[in-house]
Amino acid sequence: MKKSASYGRQNGLPTRTVADSRAAGSEQHKLDTHDAEIDYRLMIRDLPVDLRPRERLIFAGPAALSNAELLAIILRVGGRGENVIRMAERLLSQFDGVAGLAQASFDELCDAHGMGEAKAAQVKAALELGKRMLLASPQERPQVRSPTDVANLLMMEMGLLEQEQLRIVLLDTKNFVLRVHTVYSGSLNTAVIRVGEVFREAIRANCAAFILAHNHPSGDPTPSPEDVRVTEAIVEAGALLDIRVLDHLIIGRNRFVSLKERGLGFK
Repeated sequence: MKKSASYGRQNGLPTRTVADSRAAGSEQHKLDTHDAEIDYRLMIRDLPVDLRPRERLIFAGPAALSNAELLAIILRVGGRGENVIRMAERLLSQFDGVAGLAQASFDELCDAHGMGEAKAAQVKAALELGKRMLLASPQERPQVRSPTDVANLLMMEMGLLEQEQLRIVLLDTKNFVLRVHTVYSGSLNTAVIRVGEVFREAIRANCAAFILAHNHPSGDPTPSPEDVRVTEAIVEAGALLDIRVLDHLIIGRNRFVSLKERGLGFK
């Protein structure tokens, strides 16, 4: 008689069948796989000391850290199958760097693998604090000495806008920034921009001078003939009102152009 592949009770001892063995092996495989996934869900404190961004920040300063390491500190913990450093690197790649993260909507961040509302809120809060730091208090108001100073003040935000905005940077007699005011949002042209609207806030603030700035959502800050005509009209009005128009900056993606430096719109 042909013997079955399964085993029964022999010598009074319980034995397992082939099916039992397969089931047990399957369960062990699941446990091993689950353990492997847990091993990669590391918090920063679980990493070796020399790889922990938080410790590196404390001893070497934040400037020594990469963007991924700084983002990892904000995120605190990774997701299933990747540690927090890998997660930060993936997000920076997916959103095309820090600028892309700042431009992404809250829902877009939530939808990224491993994120969710809590992590998305942490990232958005950190980026917003960075923006607010620029004009944190009157005692910390920046002083404008060059077009680069204005670009540093505005580019992080305006370079990411999806529609055009015209802003004025209001200055006191020593060129300290009083505040930044948004005059227009949307497509800008001479038919839309009213010179009186540009100067309304400047007169209200009793400022000595201001600097115009608007963005090109395309990312290319090359001035158009329309940009030059608008500048000429506003500079002429400023001379009549005794409010100096010091410059007009066009802001693109990580680039800017000063019309004053190029001699466009300023006599």
